[in-house]
Amino acid sequence: MSDRRRNHLVVLLALVSGVTDATGFLALGGAFTSVMTGNMVLLGVAVGSADASLVGLLLSAFGGYVVGAGVGTRLAGTARADDEIWPAAVTRALGLELGLFAIFAVAWWLLGSDPSTAWAAPLLALTAMALGLQSSAILRFGVPGLSTTYLTGTLTTVVVRLVSRQPLHTVRHSTLILAGLVAGAAAGAALVTLLPAAAPLLQLGLLGTVVAVAGRRSRRPARDHAAVVA
Repeated sequence: MSDRRRNHLVVLLALVSGVTDATGFLALGGAFTSVMTGNMVLLGVAVGSADASLVGLLLSAFGGYVVGAGVGTRLAGTARADDEIWPAAVTRALGLELGLFAIFAVAWWLLGSDPSTAWAAPLLALTAMALGLQSSAILRFGVPGLSTTYLTGTLTTVVVRLVSRQPLHTVRHSTLILAGLVAGAAAGAALVTLLPAAAPLLQLGLLGTVVAVAGRRSRRPARDHAAVVA
């Protein structure tokens, strides 16, 4: 697999994050599935306003994300000097994430694509677990700053480099990741609002594409850490 192919797949994963966060926020009680910093702010608001139901929802998201990140780390491992551009362990971790999204899709459809309040917490925990797994698996690439979920640092890096008059190509991939997150959120929001039954299909389609392409990756062992800077 080439560096360019890996970059494209990472953008697809950012799309998955956007779709999932929008779905969780709009249909599962107003919490995020990957933006834990945002959830911390919401937790403070919920505590300050004595909103016990929102506190419980946010803690479900936190718990799911932490478990997913832990499992993803165990499956994907940490970066090694002899890694391929896309280590097979990352694909295995993303395959488990795909399985979690498949479970979510079945539950979503069985609930008529309109989960009740009682189902919001477990479904939010499930999708947060999936994105926690994705977040930790991406760290196996060993590329500093590369992320498909928590992207405030990515945005800051883009601004700093542009203001510092660095070449545009140094922020191209980071900009595509940010655009992917926004586009995924827009698509997820549109589907949840207009065609809710299709929302899980977009998650499965995007992530399934990544897993399928990565599964056919080339065996080139070399890896250039400087090729991608998020």
